[in-house]
Amino acid sequence: MIEARNLVKSFGAQRVLDGVNLRIESGESVVIIGRSGGGKSVLLKHLVALLMPDAGDVLIDGQNLIGLNERQLLSVRHKFGMLFQGAALFDSMTVAENVGFALRREKNLTPTELDHRVSEALEVVDLPGTEQKKPSELSGGMRKRVGLARAIVYRPQIVLYDEPTTGLDPIVSDSIDQLIVRVRDRLCVTSVVVTHDMRSARRVGQRILMLHKGKIYVEGTPDEIFSSRDPIVYNFVNGISEKEMDKEGR
Repeated sequence: MIEARNLVKSFGAQRVLDGVNLRIESGESVVIIGRSGGGKSVLLKHLVALLMPDAGDVLIDGQNLIGLNERQLLSVRHKFGMLFQGAALFDSMTVAENVGFALRREKNLTPTELDHRVSEALEVVDLPGTEQKKPSELSGGMRKRVGLARAIVYRPQIVLYDEPTTGLDPIVSDSIDQLIVRVRDRLCVTSVVVTHDMRSARRVGQRILMLHKGKIYVEGTPDEIFSSRDPIVYNFVNGISEKEMDKEGR
């Protein structure tokens, strides 16, 4: 479903991606972890062609995104839904208007069909009956759910999640994780999750990729990653800084 080959991206003198290679199968749930500023969100944006690489290729369903014009890219992007880190809702719009925003702009559904699609998406994320509420009336977790409803209202093949549990308490985070798994299984979508939350990574990932120094440093099942004795992997998943390691003499 998704493939990156030798992906390179620099911003000025800083090389953020330095030959990233990955392959994600249809229906798979993959988590990308790595240090802050290490290029995880940049990689995510390359997968949906919001950024173009300096070198390398991105293939979606076998189609190379490099060299496509904007009309062709728009067709590919219809395969994606994306949950942004802050949900990115329009404060002046109701929940229904937020969820149906993109569909409304395309004007290829009747009002009744649009309402049905919005209600259907809200049902999936456990928010039925919230259509007329404003984002200001919702908790942080509910706003995340509305953002996810907007991501899936298109009925995409792939859903990208950028830090879906950031700023949420552990109980709400757990409910979001369960929702990610439910959306994957119920809608048969491919899921790509960028996160710093190691509990979330273990819960939602069938496979975990660790981005380190611009490359995929290691990949494996959650059990393989969390039991790794590789110092770089071990330190990261256990939240141990280099200074702490030096104190403990490891």
